[in-house]
Amino acid sequence: MSWSDALRRTILAGMLLGVGATLGACSFTPVYSGALADQPSLNLAYAKPTSRLEQIIYQDLSLRFGRSASPTAPLATVSVASSAADMVVTTTTNPAKPVSVTVTATLTITARDDSDTEPTVLVRTASAEYTRASQVLADNAAAIEAAERAARGAAESLRLAVLAAQRR
Repeated sequence: MSWSDALRRTILAGMLLGVGATLGACSFTPVYSGALADQPSLNLAYAKPTSRLEQIIYQDLSLRFGRSASPTAPLATVSVASSAADMVVTTTTNPAKPVSVTVTATLTITARDDSDTEPTVLVRTASAEYTRASQVLADNAAAIEAAERAARGAAESLRLAVLAAQRR
């Protein structure tokens, strides 16, 4: 027994509408933008940066969460530690040496509204690599760029950690 073309089209259209309605009922909250990132409770006051890497993290967080001038806004303080280490490589005649830069960022969010809330402390680490080639200017520029890439990675990780802490 064969189904007619009209019946097939009707069944196919019904299935597509059913799937569309089912998926339309789902809701997702975007992590990288949207209402969660625009909540007024995430408007933070930021301490002054003391290094370029701290400045990068402060700029990234203030771009994502907003900046508040309110004296009762939670104060976000970042401290950064960075280190560089030669990566282990087998013996080769290539003079280029890979180096790994690791940035550890500690974000402390302190309430300033006279509440007894404990400060939130979040620690995240990120690393980036560069190649040292025995040219001082190029090596210095590559080291600075790798440290800044690692700081941006740590800032993104801190941002996600703050969002996760807000959801609890």
